[in-house]
Amino acid sequence: MEQTSPIKTANILFVDDEQSILETLKRFMRNSKYRCFYANSGQAALTTLENEVIDIVVSDMKMPEMTGDELLREVSRKYPETIRIVLSAFSEDDLVMNAINEGHIWGFIHKPWNNSELSQAIDQAVFTQQVIAERALLKRTLNQYQSQQKDQFHGFVGNSVCMQFVYNAIEKAAPSNASVMITGDSGTGKEVAAKALHDLSKRADAPFVAINCAAIPGELMESEIFGHIKGAFSGAVNQRDGAATLAKDGTLFLDELSEMDINLQSKLLRFIQTGTFQRVGSSHTETVDIRFICATNRDPIEAIHDKKLREDLYYRLNVISLNMPPLRQRDNDPFLLAQSFLTKFTKMEDKIVVGFSSDAEKLILSYEWPGNVRQLENAIHSTVVMSNGPLITDQCLASALRLRLDDIYKATQINKPTLVSSEPDNTPNQSAIDRRQIEHSDQTNVSTAVEPLFKIEEQAIKQAINYCDGNIVRAASLLQVSPSTLYRKIQAWEQP
Repeated sequence: MEQTSPIKTANILFVDDEQSILETLKRFMRNSKYRCFYANSGQAALTTLENEVIDIVVSDMKMPEMTGDELLREVSRKYPETIRIVLSAFSEDDLVMNAINEGHIWGFIHKPWNNSELSQAIDQAVFTQQVIAERALLKRTLNQYQSQQKDQFHGFVGNSVCMQFVYNAIEKAAPSNASVMITGDSGTGKEVAAKALHDLSKRADAPFVAINCAAIPGELMESEIFGHIKGAFSGAVNQRDGAATLAKDGTLFLDELSEMDINLQSKLLRFIQTGTFQRVGSSHTETVDIRFICATNRDPIEAIHDKKLREDLYYRLNVISLNMPPLRQRDNDPFLLAQSFLTKFTKMEDKIVVGFSSDAEKLILSYEWPGNVRQLENAIHSTVVMSNGPLITDQCLASALRLRLDDIYKATQINKPTLVSSEPDNTPNQSAIDRRQIEHSDQTNVSTAVEPLFKIEEQAIKQAINYCDGNIVRAASLLQVSPSTLYRKIQAWEQP
């Protein structure tokens, strides 16, 4: 019996009330690569199906008590991934076609059968069943993944793949007492991750204390961490507990660690290693049990090279690494976050704003968000305050992001323009730019010193689209026109 190469050994059940036909099938299948079962009635076949994983059922059509049609209908209900075939006489073709049309029979083999045709039909059925089984497995796996996928997670909003990895890493790392080093750009949610690690840990009922090392002057940082006694320095009129005492049995989060004074880092290292410290001005040693989580928006290796971070401190803290992805890598998360912030700020500001226009949504998803989640949050807050509702438009959002026509000019003239400016606009006005362009043209080619307005418009649009890597929506936002306007102009250029 010639066969294709099956992915696995298939189990085939033959059902016929005539023993002679079953014996003939047994002899024919004796040397096959498949594992075969035989039943002389529909009820016996169902018993076999309950005890074995059957891939193919080949059944006679006319049998007493339970017909082949009734058997295969039951099989299709209970075991939908099993391929169902009937052995039928030519006189039964109408019944077979009806069963096929109803969907509970996959195919048929005529009696008396040709052995070669029977072999090919079984091989094809096995191949089809394996494809069906693999697709079903893939679907179940996908459904399981989607059911486990989180849209929100302990302060985070987002269901992108990269954030699912972050959530998974936090869940695994949280129960441990190991130190965690969180890296990532500013505004990516490093403190949110630290708080999630604490909330999911065994220390959740103890304090979570956060210190931003970049926000506290160096001369005060030691007191902030370790505390001080009365009279330790000028202005120390009372004894004060530091973060080390306040975070006892809990978690101490040190944000922007590389901004801490390099000399103080040595004292921090000793504290981490021994669990002991001394308040400023005191000789008394105190002991606490603390979990340390640190974060930096700088590359730690570069910070070590620049003498901003002690190498031994970094390796002591970097037991578990967690990197926060920038918002531009988070698929549709920017819009999910924007909706969450919209709900938050409409309630806070007592405004009636129900959502975003379609163009605003496109802008949110196409913009690169260099300031990450923090920038998005501030932009939505601004638009809620300034919007007249009921929808936030792309123009309102572009205004909050300070997107200007000059940004387009810069983008087409220099390699790395600043797309979002928070500084005063010191760039020349548009008329000055146009004047310089005309003067430059005049110097290079007098005959083309002044071009028609439509040519200048076409050039500006094409430059903007090229800068935005073909993203019409983003180009339209930067040009402060609607995407439909650009589409109409592009269609007009393409017409002969």
